[in-house]
Amino acid sequence: MNSTQLPVAIVKGVLGACRSRTVLLVAGLASVLLWLGVPTELLAAVTGSPPAAASTALDGGLSGIAAPELTAADYPSIRGVNARVAVWLVAQLHLWFAAFVLAVPIFVFIIEAIGMKTRDKRYDDMAYEFIKISITAYSLTAILGGLLLFSLIVFYPDLFSYLSRIFGESMFYYALAFFAESAALYLYYYGWHWLQGGFRKWLHLTVGLVLNAVGTTLMFLANGWGTFMMSPAGVDPAGLFAGDAWTAMHNYLWNPINLHRFIANIAYGGSIVGAYAAFRFLSATRPEERAHYDWMGYNANFVAILALLPLPFAGYYLAAEIYAYSQQMGITLMGGIFAWLFIIQAVLIGTLFLSANYYLWCGMGRSDGAARYHCYIKYLAIAIIGSFLVWFTPHTLVLTNEELKALGGPYHKYLGPLGIMPAKNTAVNIMILATAVSFLFYRRSNRIATVSWVKAGNAAQLALYTAGIANLLFLGIYHGYFTNTVYKVAASIPQVMTTLIIIVVSITLDSLMYRGAREVAPLNWGRVPNRAQYALFLLAVAFTWLMGLMGYIRSGIRQHWHVTDVFRDASPDAYTPTLGYAANVVSVGTIAFMVLVIFVFWLSQVSGRRTPSEGFWKGAAG
Repeated sequence: MNSTQLPVAIVKGVLGACRSRTVLLVAGLASVLLWLGVPTELLAAVTGSPPAAASTALDGGLSGIAAPELTAADYPSIRGVNARVAVWLVAQLHLWFAAFVLAVPIFVFIIEAIGMKTRDKRYDDMAYEFIKISITAYSLTAILGGLLLFSLIVFYPDLFSYLSRIFGESMFYYALAFFAESAALYLYYYGWHWLQGGFRKWLHLTVGLVLNAVGTTLMFLANGWGTFMMSPAGVDPAGLFAGDAWTAMHNYLWNPINLHRFIANIAYGGSIVGAYAAFRFLSATRPEERAHYDWMGYNANFVAILALLPLPFAGYYLAAEIYAYSQQMGITLMGGIFAWLFIIQAVLIGTLFLSANYYLWCGMGRSDGAARYHCYIKYLAIAIIGSFLVWFTPHTLVLTNEELKALGGPYHKYLGPLGIMPAKNTAVNIMILATAVSFLFYRRSNRIATVSWVKAGNAAQLALYTAGIANLLFLGIYHGYFTNTVYKVAASIPQVMTTLIIIVVSITLDSLMYRGAREVAPLNWGRVPNRAQYALFLLAVAFTWLMGLMGYIRSGIRQHWHVTDVFRDASPDAYTPTLGYAANVVSVGTIAFMVLVIFVFWLSQVSGRRTPSEGFWKGAAG
């Protein structure tokens, strides 16, 4: 008996009598052992089935990893637990917290650097308070990550086995990077007050830079695993994976997902810490506290808006790459069953823009010089709401037979043309420009330009926005409705470039105009209505719901495949749920996440409280 047969015999003897009662534990153990590199024969003996993803001989003596062909019986189950929903919720909660703990250190590092350059301790204190929140959130992220790992091992052992054979090397380095990130985060937080001043502050910033580099690397690694399931690389026509870990990682959708998630995570992190600032503002009892948390909320909202503006463009880039990889997947995404979820997405994104703008408009109350811009706010509101209505107008309607007859078909006579992408692209670009104008008004509200060319500068900005919006309308209407489909799609690129040019040139021009500007009066931090804080809460909830919804869509377009066209999903849940069912699951996850976030906020508040204990401790003075 050789070294491989001996453990096989031992395992058979021990587990043979009680296999039926330990199938879940054994399946999980088998997957873990496979991940650690235990011989495949041992795994086969433990599970009583052929190896799930065994190496298969290829022509020329090479070997590859074959995806197993499963049946519903190959998926373990636990009574009363829906495997798909359990993994769905745990994975989404983990991703929400991961996005938060990735984004917060990024702008904490930036805020700390600003404080170091300006020598304004307010920035350093704000950065410290932000990183303090992420410590508890980081622990929850790790706990949920472990729960996700065990859920995959228990409910989808063959899938986890297959992926671990392909990504085993990167999983090992992921674990090492996780320890490195933990060490950097704890040193960054607990060493904050120790590493102050001179060289020590530079050292602390270096730790923050390392923390962000490692955290971003972790995100890129995990993105590679997820995008391989959507657009597998290194797989031959027979379905055998014959590449290496880098080949699998660097698949078609890896870079688009990396870009989209990086931007989205920053916007999301800004919204969550903005909600924290709103929470502390509403619970503050002293004017100084209200002023401090009002200032924190403004900075968090600024970060969220800054990342929100380019986010739709990154989303369009990702959608275009999905369509380029697989037209079937692209049509399923935008024109199939998931199309109606994009109507919900439009409502949520419109909510984000409305909340962010409303907060800016309320924030103008901090300035004594903002009254001169109040008359323009209603026009910005009309532009944003009008664009919002166009954006979520569907192309076709869900109608009864009687309604179809009354309407004369599935398309509304007047609203139908607003449901196609050229109209929506135009609307979202106008919405972004209106948000940029809101920010410019807020920025100007407490300052008076002193340069001699202020009138010419204002005229140039007005001409820039007028010409830009006219160009957006021309591209959207002419190329969208009077040319063929090729030009309809191509017109979105000059629209994006028009919007970006307007924003960059306008902000640059405004910065030059208001350099050395005179302040009307000191800003009155804390002089904002409470309803502005609820706008920050709404921003966080809408972002959370949106991320959950789009995560479901991204995963759902694989339909009945674990790995697209390679590894078929044969589980009892291998079907696309109804839109209402999916929305309910995402809603439950959103509520659970917000409850956990409020718990994190409460912990951060409790940790700073002290209760007098005179007379309780023996020998205590006085």
